[in-house]
Amino acid sequence: MKRSTAVLAGLALLVVLHGGLAVNHVTMDVKIRDDSDLSQFYQLLEASRVANNTLTYRHVTVFAPTNRAFQKYNGSTNNLVLYHMANLPQKIEQLGDSISSELEGNPPLWVTRRRGPYGEELYINNAKIIRERSNFESKVKVNGDVKTQVLHIISEVLEPVRSNSAEMPIYNPTAFQFLNQSENLNMGDHRVRSFRQRIIIEKKEDVFKAEGRYTFFIPVDEGFIPVPRPQKVDRVVIDGHVIPNHVLFTGPTPDNVPYETLVFSDNQKVTVSFLTAQNKVYVKSNTIVGDPTGVVLAEIVKANIPVRNGVVHLIQRPLMVVDTTVKEFLEEKEDGPVYKFYEAIRDSGDDIMTTINHLREVTLFAPSNAAFEEPGVKQILQDKNRMREILKLHYVKERLPLDRIKDKSVSQVPTAAERKKLYFNVVQGPTGNLTVTVEGGGVNATVITANIAATNGYVHIIDRVLGVPYTTVLDKLRTDPMLNSTYFLGQRRSFNNQLKDPTKRFTYFAPRDYAWSRAHVTNPSTTKKIFMEDFSYHTKQILERHLVISDQPFTMAKLKRMNYNGTVVLPAARDALQLRIKEEGENDKYDENAIRPETSGYQILWNEKWIRVFRPDVECTNGIIHVIDDVFMKEGDVKVTGSASSLSFVASHLLMILIAKWLL
Repeated sequence: MKRSTAVLAGLALLVVLHGGLAVNHVTMDVKIRDDSDLSQFYQLLEASRVANNTLTYRHVTVFAPTNRAFQKYNGSTNNLVLYHMANLPQKIEQLGDSISSELEGNPPLWVTRRRGPYGEELYINNAKIIRERSNFESKVKVNGDVKTQVLHIISEVLEPVRSNSAEMPIYNPTAFQFLNQSENLNMGDHRVRSFRQRIIIEKKEDVFKAEGRYTFFIPVDEGFIPVPRPQKVDRVVIDGHVIPNHVLFTGPTPDNVPYETLVFSDNQKVTVSFLTAQNKVYVKSNTIVGDPTGVVLAEIVKANIPVRNGVVHLIQRPLMVVDTTVKEFLEEKEDGPVYKFYEAIRDSGDDIMTTINHLREVTLFAPSNAAFEEPGVKQILQDKNRMREILKLHYVKERLPLDRIKDKSVSQVPTAAERKKLYFNVVQGPTGNLTVTVEGGGVNATVITANIAATNGYVHIIDRVLGVPYTTVLDKLRTDPMLNSTYFLGQRRSFNNQLKDPTKRFTYFAPRDYAWSRAHVTNPSTTKKIFMEDFSYHTKQILERHLVISDQPFTMAKLKRMNYNGTVVLPAARDALQLRIKEEGENDKYDENAIRPETSGYQILWNEKWIRVFRPDVECTNGIIHVIDDVFMKEGDVKVTGSASSLSFVASHLLMILIAKWLL
């Protein structure tokens, strides 16, 4: 009995071992052949005698592109398979910064690791390793030696530098050899003679010959027009086209992450970053210290050319060189990042562009192409008169670099549109980064590319068209960083719920956070109770005094025209709201505390108190918000009928923050 059990156990072990050996002895060739998603790569493998010998006799790592990758690839497949093979067997965790390929000259395959949403991601050149399908390992026994072979599946076809001349083959060139032999390389219609000539004149060849890890940006010849531009590409500018210690392919490189160039010292600092928009990739140089400061934007016209000492990107124009006006920047690239904005200006009449071009100092807030895809914008584009007024919201008649906004030396500025201003806000993110938003005509936009330098000013690219409302009054309250307290209080007793109704038209005199902080100083007892849950009924009544519901919203200009004997009476949700409206410059005595050097131009008189309208006419899809600097509140608005309650922790904390902000 014991002997039978032992025999059965032995047979079972043999079956297990046999099965394990069967799995482990699936060869690389069979693995690729049996994967239907690798059929196009397998055809190349079959056709290459060298590749077949490698799989039969040697250690190897294979990077196999999927069929979909080949469908997107439109280059030559001649000898391509050897560029997808390396003679070191390396699994994902073993890959270093690079690995040598089996193509003639053994050009390197560059490895990039980055943090993704689901863990670490790896790229070979610009191709992403599909981790869940990779790390297949097999063993091949050759003359008694065991050869290890590893397979990784990748998302793109790897393309080496190729010569278009059989008489002058080029193997594994440096960036300078790439430049020097560019006429013999397969680069389509692109030529780089002008930049190569500047490198030779300025004796900067060693920068492009240096061994190591670099990213090179090489402007094509068409980017050297107009004629004075080539002379501006000096030694410093050439160094500004090189990033040391990083091999940056477009796929794995995140947007808006600055990398130091060779021009980075105490006297001059230039960084370079990438930007992706509308399926195009741009590179932008940012001269932080130097003359002139600002950003130069260039489209990458041919990306991800691997060389022995890094990667080359061909770009539309030289970086760092500021020699165009704002108008010329808009016209320079027919399909550039803001060309739809340029088309809107052109279609509305030439006078706006003429005005911009004649200004000695101008800052343009240019909506991205994607911003013009919003349905509301498309509709308004048909109304030429309305569009002209909207376009005037997008430029100011002064130089306004983003640093002036970030350090809060300017919070609002008049636009070319009559009585319209732009209002700025700076928000600090969790990592300490600063995001700048700009509001015009009630629309809040984020600056996504800042400080594009021109000879007569700056261009900031924003993510929305100003003046075309896209949010309800409720959504605006929820997202506006200046209206946190008003939104917070409106959540009590569901007061805010009505503000999302698309069938109504609201005019809301909304106190900004500063107004509530100020009220806490001048009227602490009442304000304290307003933020207490026990007094939410009184809070709702006070907010109702600020809200007008009518068949149409009221702009400040319309309210001023409605004055009868100096007073306008509005049907507020609670009582009748009686106001007087005055504009900046009229000979009335204003409350000195309400006047600041930067004003909206409007003041309202309520209950014998002048109140500044900090931001008038914030347009929403179902009404208008006027952001004001005080609260329509009286001493007797809150009456205590029972025992006094203490402030809740949340309300106390909020008030402390608001007061601290105001005091600062």
